[in-house]
Amino acid sequence: MSAASAPLVELRELSKSYGGVHALADVSFAIERASVHALVGENGAGKSTLVKILTGVVHPDAGEVLVEGAAQRIADPQAAHRLGIVAMYQEPTVFPDLTVAENVFAGRHPRTRVGAVDWRRMRSSVARLLDELGVDFGPDTPVRGLGVADRQLLEIAKALSTDARLLIMDEPTAALSPHEVERLFATVRQLRGRGVAIVFISHRLNEVTAIADSVTVLRDGRHVATQPATQLTEAEIVRLMVGRSLDALFPKEEAEIGEVVLRAEGLTRRGVFSDVSFELRRGEIVGLAGFVGAGRSEVARAIFGIDRLDAGRVWIRGRRFRPRSPRAALRRGLAYLPEDRLQQGLVQTMPIATNLSMAVLPELTPGGVLRPRREQALARRFMEELRIKATSPAQPVRSLSGGNQQKVVLSKWLAAEPSILVLDEPTHGVDVGTKADVHRTISRLAAAGLSILLVSSELLEVLGMSDRVLVMREGRLVAELPRAEASEERIVQAAAGVEGAAA
Repeated sequence: MSAASAPLVELRELSKSYGGVHALADVSFAIERASVHALVGENGAGKSTLVKILTGVVHPDAGEVLVEGAAQRIADPQAAHRLGIVAMYQEPTVFPDLTVAENVFAGRHPRTRVGAVDWRRMRSSVARLLDELGVDFGPDTPVRGLGVADRQLLEIAKALSTDARLLIMDEPTAALSPHEVERLFATVRQLRGRGVAIVFISHRLNEVTAIADSVTVLRDGRHVATQPATQLTEAEIVRLMVGRSLDALFPKEEAEIGEVVLRAEGLTRRGVFSDVSFELRRGEIVGLAGFVGAGRSEVARAIFGIDRLDAGRVWIRGRRFRPRSPRAALRRGLAYLPEDRLQQGLVQTMPIATNLSMAVLPELTPGGVLRPRREQALARRFMEELRIKATSPAQPVRSLSGGNQQKVVLSKWLAAEPSILVLDEPTHGVDVGTKADVHRTISRLAAAGLSILLVSSELLEVLGMSDRVLVMREGRLVAELPRAEASEERIVQAAAGVEGAAA
């Protein structure tokens, strides 16, 4: 096969093991030029290992990587760069105190004949790249002032400056708004038009079907399928990934909905949200939907006492509650799972048991002395109930997958035995298998009588799990939809202010 007719990159029977655990086993598929190739699978399916092999971070135990028909040994990231293989990750790796141009050429500045940095040539090259990408910042812009979406575009400019032929994008949209996602997709299509191949890794299957030309599914380190994206629905991708249907992602149990447990009236935080009023009943799951910036998370934080309210009142079981602090909220049976689990929900360096016990330390420290056996028993209980995959309660949280970290955060708050649970993006950034576990837990809790406020950007999650859906737009509550009347179209209409939406 000639280089011109061969795939840009072909993987043949790649295998990699860590301590007897097969991260990859005989994985084979091809990536064509000028295409968007989605790589999907649950956490632990082998995606990260595959990316590390392609970028020279790790070496396979068996198998080979062919580039344009020729077998290559990708010894290190520099070798990958020379082959035109570049990766950009969920968290852009930038130097915030340098300019855009300095970031693009970090470590490989163009030089003049006497060895000095050729600043003019560097700025000119970066200006040309930025112009091609259609961005609204220049080569001398300080990176510290750029948002997440612009930093992702900076990463793409960096890749293009190395003449990348294969760009690996690992969860590039995780922190982007819908508008920013569309902007990124426009850039991806532009790169494809220039002949660049894109490996697109995402847990958001609607994005996969929207942008990909072909889809490869991995499960338990093995290649399950590679098919044209046009031949796959989201439900079929889920079935290939986890061996069960899309319906299994939302195992909603019937719950007896009782009396009003929480009532909010006229909640206002100046410049953020205004005059938000709603009720939450025992055993009820209420979804809070809306576009990014609508004020959903901010309302949740204010109810839990993280952010200050300027006006409004809250009642819990008919008694007035002033949300002054998280401690006060916990005393009244109200718990909150934050959107950012890494920064706000966990202490990464500490063990599972320590993280899990933080909300109930008084119960575990009678007389001011910690009872390690009680802490370990508590951790083991929740590890079993929520199926947290770990070697022991002593395992550091930072070594867990994102889905298992999320389960630890949820366990921490469940250990406090709340009666009201506010969940802010509870399945953000986790694979579909873990989503099903989290949804099963949420449904079980509601059936047991807990009241749940579910804040989510994923409409399928809101529709699949909620008894009632509240929609916010620009800091105001604009629609309330019973489960039987809620649909993606009606929620989007209300969130976008389209005439005819439910009020």
